[in-house]
Amino acid sequence: MSLKDRITDDMKSAMRAREADRLLAIRGLLAAIKQREVDERVSLDDAAVTAIVDRLIKQRKDSIAQFDAGGRPDLVAKESAELEVLESYLPARMGADEIAGEVAAIVAALGAELGRPAGASDMGRLMAAAKVRFAGKADMASVSAAVKKALAA
Repeated sequence: MSLKDRITDDMKSAMRAREADRLLAIRGLLAAIKQREVDERVSLDDAAVTAIVDRLIKQRKDSIAQFDAGGRPDLVAKESAELEVLESYLPARMGADEIAGEVAAIVAALGAELGRPAGASDMGRLMAAAKVRFAGKADMASVSAAVKKALAA
């Protein structure tokens, strides 16, 4: 079963169980998926759906930070609930040690390719390679921090 089909089935079960908050988050996710499919005239695969989920999670985290700074605990709770639902559609996330190991391998490979040690000027190349390798597996903010740490060492 594809991730998109699983999300659709979860929407149906949330409707049957009358879980309004969960249903709202799932409908928002399906709307984002459908919008991209219509805009690009394609049927999205699991990787593309995961990318959409990642984008929506980032939006929720930003909203939570803004609402928290604005003193709106009611909206923080609402966004946190939606964030929890969205995170359930992501594969298991990699830990900090796993990310650091993978980043070290990427840095070594890029250094070998360039014929010199990778430096701060190679951050863009490293992040491009890391984005491909970590897509849907890790939070890109954590990956970026690990890349910066590896370049500083």
